[in-house]
Amino acid sequence: MSQERAECGNLPKLLQQLGADLDQYLRFEHHDAMSNEYSWKAALGGSLPQQGIACEQLLEIMGKHLIPNGSQVPKPGCTSFITTGATSIGVLASLSGTVAAPQRVGLTAFNYLEDLSLQWMAEMFELPSAMKGIYSSGGSVANLVALGAARQWAFEQLGINVAEDGIPRACRVYVSSACHRTIHRAAAVLGMGRSALVTIATDKNGRLSPQALRQQLQADINKGFVSVAVVASAGTTDTGAIDPLCEIGEIAADYQTWFHIDGAYGLPGILDPRIRHLYDGLSLADSVIVDPHKWLGAPVGIGATYVRDRSILYRAFSQGAADYLEGACHDDNIQNSMHSMGVPYHDFGVELSAPSRGAVVWALIREIGKVGMQERICRHNDMAQLVADLAHKHPDLEVVQEPTLSICCFRYISPHMPDLNALNKQIHRQLVQEGNCIPSTTIINGILVIRPCFVGARTTEKHARELVDAVVKAGNKLLANTSSC
Repeated sequence: MSQERAECGNLPKLLQQLGADLDQYLRFEHHDAMSNEYSWKAALGGSLPQQGIACEQLLEIMGKHLIPNGSQVPKPGCTSFITTGATSIGVLASLSGTVAAPQRVGLTAFNYLEDLSLQWMAEMFELPSAMKGIYSSGGSVANLVALGAARQWAFEQLGINVAEDGIPRACRVYVSSACHRTIHRAAAVLGMGRSALVTIATDKNGRLSPQALRQQLQADINKGFVSVAVVASAGTTDTGAIDPLCEIGEIAADYQTWFHIDGAYGLPGILDPRIRHLYDGLSLADSVIVDPHKWLGAPVGIGATYVRDRSILYRAFSQGAADYLEGACHDDNIQNSMHSMGVPYHDFGVELSAPSRGAVVWALIREIGKVGMQERICRHNDMAQLVADLAHKHPDLEVVQEPTLSICCFRYISPHMPDLNALNKQIHRQLVQEGNCIPSTTIINGILVIRPCFVGARTTEKHARELVDAVVKAGNKLLANTSSC
């Protein structure tokens, strides 16, 4: 016990050291982890330790061998993924919850911030006022929760409690080819099967076709399928396209089908007044998801699902009574934070044990406010448009799809190269190897494109310009090498 007290007493000193090491990491002056793989594996690995070491010594090892060999994802020039490095306040709020509220249960300040932060996000992103939410570990689980609610609701209309009795009839979930693959996985996990997904045709900009959706819904209803949900994207992962939400929502209502909007990445885009109109139709949604660990800058592991009536989540996901939980709580004469579980989030989703995610989102919004968030969204959207503008002006670049949000899909072109897909794949590999500008790639109508997605709080216009220059430089170099062969 004396050793534990000593460790706790040193916490400020230990945090100071950890802070210094993390601050050094955020200068991004270190080499990629694979450049010295043998060294850090030797320092961190070995056989099972039989005796422990002091925290100070362990922190020294972490500062020297662990932290500097972390991910490239937080770098401002890394635009590969929609998840990015957390902002400093997000890290600090997360650490606070880890220490002071390791569970989201109880009538604590942390538990209070779960609902408050969900309410703030709903207001900021103009969701219907009746919508209530729940946090989970990210878009994968958030979509699972939303489709679980949709499945429960669809069968309740037929007088069937599917959570209790299982699925008695074949289902259909309607998506576009650009929908996130977590929808497919959710259908599999929920027992509907991946084959339940029906892919609806898209237009040239990758947006779901309302006319094709209506025709498919009618055809499937005539065949006796249960229409569980129509899924629209408010910002696809590949290109940032926003489906025609209003038209889709009206069709879903006509066919009495649950309307789900996947806004994991793109929902915050509603704050950009130039594209606000593209979000018309949010009011028709039965469920919406958004991931604070994307554009808001939270540490990875925070997604949110909103539904019109949170009681449907209880009917779909309640774990049932457990004596050790119910017996420990009561609702009368509450004098202690442990007398009540608070909002029963454990019965609204698939997680019982869960961290206090709301405090992180609360801190992020409290730090920059709606205005600051709007400025970030507009800045990142401007950066995608800047890349498009620079590509349009350059004779060796081509914009394959105009940006809607903060994603721009472009490529290097040359009349001397018959396989431009192979060329751009090589360019991408060269960029990743250099480690300064790290976009991803995707395929649009058979064309491989360079795909930067600007969401990092530390990413600036400079990084957008550097990326375009790096693509041109890499393309020119590869072209010159090919010509000399």
